Amino acid sequence: MDAAASKTLLQRFLTMGKVLLREYYALCEGGVCQDLLTEEEKRFIKEGGMMLSGKLQEADVQNGNGRIYPYRVLMREIDTYKKLVKENRALGELDHPDDSVINLKNASHMVTDVWMENKNVMGKVKVLDTPSGNILRGLVNSGAQLGISSRGMGSVSEAQGQTIVEDDFQLICFDFVSEPSTPGAYMMKEAKDLSTPNVFTKADRINRLLNEVLSDDNLE
Repeated sequence: MDAAASKTLLQRFLTMGKVLLREYYALCEGGVCQDLLTEEEKRFIKEGGMMLSGKLQEADVQNGNGRIYPYRVLMREIDTYKKLVKENRALGELDHPDDSVINLKNASHMVTDVWMENKNVMGKVKVLDTPSGNILRGLVNSGAQLGISSRGMGSVSEAQGQTIVEDDFQLICFDFVSEPSTPGAYMMKEAKDLSTPNVFTKADRINRLLNEVLSDDNLE
């Protein structure tokens, strides 16, 4: 078996049993929580730029899709995601594609800050000067009700009537979506043969493993 075939088999093994998990959260009124913005960011907005902010995700509660993200899992992934934010690689798209890869030509925004506030994942998003970014800007300016939605790979388990996201969850990005008319309209896709998201480098994966080790040490 050649190296390429071996790599393909390894990727399939790593994603076996995983599905694309997507969640929806509403933005602050008007798309911006003013109290989250710095004076510099407020000036950026006055000069014509657009920043959006609010809650991106939530831990330990059943969301609209009926899933629960354990705090430990979500905290680990946010710690890893902060590296992408710092390196200006935390891009996202309009709507959710059906795969685990961020398509750069469809990028509409970039997460510029992310943090945990109790069990809420809070964040700030900069709208990009791209075709998709201009569409996003136009929608917000027109008063369209948009929400932020996480995209990630992972498996789930059932326990006491609840659907729990497992430790193998890997956060990919946050996308902008329209608000569903029915709670839970964004349901989990059927399992597909999806390759490991290529937005993460080898260094990113090492960083995730270190976060897991440090997290385990803190629990002891």
